[in-house]
Amino acid sequence: MFSYVARQEILDKDKRVYAYELLFRDGKSNSFPDIPPDEATSKLLTNNHLNLGLDDITGGKISFINFHEETLLYRFPTSLEPRSVVIEIVETVKVTKQLLQACKQIREMGYTLALDDYDFDPKWDPFLPYIDIVKVDIKDCEYATCVENRAKICDMNIKFLAEKVETTEEFELYKSLGFDYFQGYFFARPEVVKSKNIPSSKANLVSLIAATSSVDFDFSEVSQIIERDVSMSYMLLRFINNPTVNKRVNVTSLRHALNYMGEMEIKKFIALLALAKVNDSKPQNLMILCLVRAKFCELLTTACGIKTNPPMGFLLGLFSLLDALLDQEMCSLLDKVPIADEIKSALIGEESELGPYLRLIECFEKAEWEEVEAIQAAIGVDNQQVHDFYKEAIAWSEVMRSSL
Repeated sequence: MFSYVARQEILDKDKRVYAYELLFRDGKSNSFPDIPPDEATSKLLTNNHLNLGLDDITGGKISFINFHEETLLYRFPTSLEPRSVVIEIVETVKVTKQLLQACKQIREMGYTLALDDYDFDPKWDPFLPYIDIVKVDIKDCEYATCVENRAKICDMNIKFLAEKVETTEEFELYKSLGFDYFQGYFFARPEVVKSKNIPSSKANLVSLIAATSSVDFDFSEVSQIIERDVSMSYMLLRFINNPTVNKRVNVTSLRHALNYMGEMEIKKFIALLALAKVNDSKPQNLMILCLVRAKFCELLTTACGIKTNPPMGFLLGLFSLLDALLDQEMCSLLDKVPIADEIKSALIGEESELGPYLRLIECFEKAEWEEVEAIQAAIGVDNQQVHDFYKEAIAWSEVMRSSL
């Protein structure tokens, strides 16, 4: 059976990506699939999953992978590179002497171990000497419980990771308690301030974003906007002349860029640059998520026969976190930004042709697999295509990130 894998960011105190948790479609609770005891089957399954390109999916970052007791008892995690992975022990395992011995041996081989959904239950005490990170689900474990119990193990050199952090307030609260890492979508939500306007410093950028989604692309107007911003002009030419983007022609002006690249591509690159500048005060991983979504939606819509100018799929994914970038509610924001109606409808959740494509990547990111497969069936793509698009989008986002 073909499997696919999603990733979720794990951030440090500075909101930088420390690692990604990998979520497997055909494993219980998104864990790595259980391994039968016979060696041939184990090797086959190892090859199947490592060939999914886990290194590509993490972009060189550490992978957090959940393992159930069977895979731990067979020491299966030791087939992975110890410096690139954190072995998560899921909370549903049976606590036995055999499991404790397996974890001890895995740790002694240089692996980093984490306890998933740690709730300070004394049954885990024998494991703590071999644990490097405990993950606390802040929706299930009350803050008062964390305050009361954290001090009991803080001298064991164990790092704390807060899961399901959905707001900036929760991030700040657990950061102040001494937590080291944070997992959740708090970084991708707007920090809304009542009656907040788009800053004047961002106004030109928002105008560019709107222009790229217009059928009537006014190149003269766009040129004037860019030329008023020296740093923007510099970024555009540097970006287009980057060898990873353009290996053939030395582009010397915006007009030259348009003639060389064509309207469709120049729209995408201008949108990218505008969004990158909007993102200058936000965590970089927010922009990376926009890039992944942009390429994924472009590949998906193209595969489904939607080819438009402007590139609707690409812009839909790219603008899907515009509310978080500008700290405004999406509906209010789009009233001020004249984005194409097809994109606008999808961004605010209205029924539209483009809506399922954005919904697919959002569900994929959260490992909502049943919904993913329902949308796949509705739009006519299969597991292999979706996984390949996801991997390609991540690889492309890494190239773009280094170029911007």
